[in-house]
Amino acid sequence: MTKTKINVFSENIFAERKINEKKFIDTAKKVLQFYMAEIFEQSCLFGQDFNTISFDFLYCDSKKTHEINREYRNKDYPADIITFAIFADSEEKFIFDGEINLGEVIIALDKVEEEAVKKGSTFDYELAFLISHGIMHLLGFDHQTEEDYNFVVDMQNRALKGIGV
Repeated sequence: MTKTKINVFSENIFAERKINEKKFIDTAKKVLQFYMAEIFEQSCLFGQDFNTISFDFLYCDSKKTHEINREYRNKDYPADIITFAIFADSEEKFIFDGEINLGEVIIALDKVEEEAVKKGSTFDYELAFLISHGIMHLLGFDHQTEEDYNFVVDMQNRALKGIGV
């Protein structure tokens, strides 16, 4: 496989919680590279001709994820993460000038904080865990069954350990 350029765009609209966006963009790139090495053949990217992969992160609060859930998913609750996997979920795999846009991951930072407190973990670890989860969805992996859920979580844990998080 040739060297693939990875573009990760990030925006934090939750004024109450600042994050080091560059750090988490780097984390996302490393996680994707790990997945590309480990599970590329099982992903939505397999068999596609591309040289660039792009995706977005929007950091917000759970009020925003609640709005998005209601408006786009007909679900009436706030979520910690919502993924719009444009490339994986489309019947037509649109590639423009060698670039694949995988989609967008939306993460509620107040939910990340709650989870870190609940688990006795760190905010940064929990955010990296959700980033790795969102990327799995962008690559076409879901967790409708217990077996699929275990696979996704195992890959997340392996990826974070593999990149030193």
